[in-house]
Amino acid sequence: MSDSTYTAFAGNNRLAAGSAADVALAIAALADQNGVLVFDDGTGRQIDFDTRGTEAEIRQRYGASSAEDGEGRRATGRPKLGVVPREVTLLPRHWEWLSAQPGGASVTLRKLVDAARAADGAGGRHAQQAADRFMGAMLGNQPGYEDAARALYAGDGQRFSDLSESWPADLRDHARRLAAPAFGGA
Repeated sequence: MSDSTYTAFAGNNRLAAGSAADVALAIAALADQNGVLVFDDGTGRQIDFDTRGTEAEIRQRYGASSAEDGEGRRATGRPKLGVVPREVTLLPRHWEWLSAQPGGASVTLRKLVDAARAADGAGGRHAQQAADRFMGAMLGNQPGYEDAARALYAGDGQRFSDLSESWPADLRDHARRLAAPAFGGA
């Protein structure tokens, strides 16, 4: 898995947060895992963890990064810098333009992506979507949910905070943390 972080909830209570391995081990330690929901903090999407097996098997399943998977093999690219090789499909005119840019195609694409991310308000839309997905799954029946969702997309942090105040504390705090970048927070 990637270096994403995850948060698990048992009902309205936060069970664990952190790396995939840490969260999977916390879930595995429960006698009753029914009703435990796990969310990817980066996307707000609900995901499933396979918590079968021993602690070592779970750590192996969720603890190794893709660069560590092929222990003896040399990874292509610059894995120590976090560079991940992937395929990009472009038209010939796009490749021609990219190859004519200083630094070549990779440098130019990284600069274009960084510029687009900055124009997005440091992930504002991404944060809105992640918070909205989480809220829809966990808080859809709470009072003020619909108005809070409108405040989230309107960028009204104070109204969002006011409307979410009565929600269960762990769920409220997680929704606020996911939404913070949408309001200019960290």
